[in-house]
Amino acid sequence: MSNTPSHVAHIALLGCGLMGQPMARRLLQAGHTLTVWNRTRSKAEALVGDGAQVAATPASAVAGADVVITMLDNGEVVRQVLFESSGHGGSAADAMRPGCLFIDMGSILPAQAQAHARDLAPRGLRVLDAPVSGGTLGAQAGTLAIMVGGAAADFDAAVPVLSALGRPVHVGPAGSGQLAKLANQMIVGITIGAVAEALLLVERGGADPAKVREALRGGFAESRILEVHGQRMVEGDFAKRGSLAIQLKDLRNALHTAGEMAFDAPITEALRGLYADAADHGMGDLDQSGLFCELRRRQAG
Repeated sequence: MSNTPSHVAHIALLGCGLMGQPMARRLLQAGHTLTVWNRTRSKAEALVGDGAQVAATPASAVAGADVVITMLDNGEVVRQVLFESSGHGGSAADAMRPGCLFIDMGSILPAQAQAHARDLAPRGLRVLDAPVSGGTLGAQAGTLAIMVGGAAADFDAAVPVLSALGRPVHVGPAGSGQLAKLANQMIVGITIGAVAEALLLVERGGADPAKVREALRGGFAESRILEVHGQRMVEGDFAKRGSLAIQLKDLRNALHTAGEMAFDAPITEALRGLYADAADHGMGDLDQSGLFCELRRRQAG
């Protein structure tokens, strides 16, 4: 079997949560064959009707795969799945064949992505970190922004697979994709806060927040956040598409990485505090636009 995936690849996807399930369906619709694994098996079994095969362990999922994609909660979980034994098949890293392309599409620390690349390379594996932005809507539509770190040749090999999920852009060496995702999450988290605070201000002053949002559209305040999250705020619809808890995790990761670089990020620090307060007040399972509820709670006080 060639080390470079053809247009149709045999893919293993580890992690079938909010993002993993729609991504899996996009890969199947593109004609790829897919084996899935999830710690909660029922989430993987939800994909059987779409044509996926379900594996009992990470090691059995990745055996024989051309491409292995992880969409897991954090870097510690990725490392456990990669390197800890899962029954008689050993670890996922042991079960991947030489030349396999490993793509971590979850959001983890850049230093963790670099460590994974360093530890997998001696096994003859090719490694990319390729976190995404666009949420569940982007995953369903195949329009995710995909920020990819790793070797240029490995990126080129991954493009036929990643293009089924969205728009991949190679941003630098190992860890760079995760660094770009942190930048993305800084902008998203900060902008959600700005939109929420502004809409609450106009509401307090007697203006109609929905009409103010409409008036701002197309001006310099226009953004995807104003369009999508602003709509959720005016409608009071905070059902989880993204997650406030995950947004908080990403801001903490951004500040951790900034600290390693001796980089001062005061705006990100201020928003981290607001998201942390929201989580402390029971809002962690809301959509990240639910920061609006924390800011409204403060006004009520």
